[in-house]
Amino acid sequence: MNKTIFTFCLIAFSSVYLLAGAHLAFFHARSENENVVISWQTAEEVNVTQFVIERKASNSVFLEIGRVDAKGDNSLYSFTDQNAYKSDDVIFIYRLKIVGNDSISYSNEITVSHTTSVGKRTWGSIKALFR
Repeated sequence: MNKTIFTFCLIAFSSVYLLAGAHLAFFHARSENENVVISWQTAEEVNVTQFVIERKASNSVFLEIGRVDAKGDNSLYSFTDQNAYKSDDVIFIYRLKIVGNDSISYSNEITVSHTTSVGKRTWGSIKALFR
């Protein structure tokens, strides 16, 4: 009996949640130099084909910034937003679009405060002109 109660409490208070066949253990983002690094881990993946990373500024709509193919249960994922420094915005909101064989859902939204020097933003804009 005690074991059953302990198991129930452990599940009730863990950070794992189910989205379109994916149990996410965590979903984080952090500002790192001129980039923002997004990371997440799955505990279980059922019919998940891909994760789509989306970003928006506080007063805009979500836009796709990348895709990562699903790897299977207990996988650790990471995506680096290398274009964050090109924006004048300092607050970004990220979410995952979890694509399954027959379903799509979205993770919770996470907010990142990101600051980059004006010189890096200017240089990044100049480099982008010549690509």
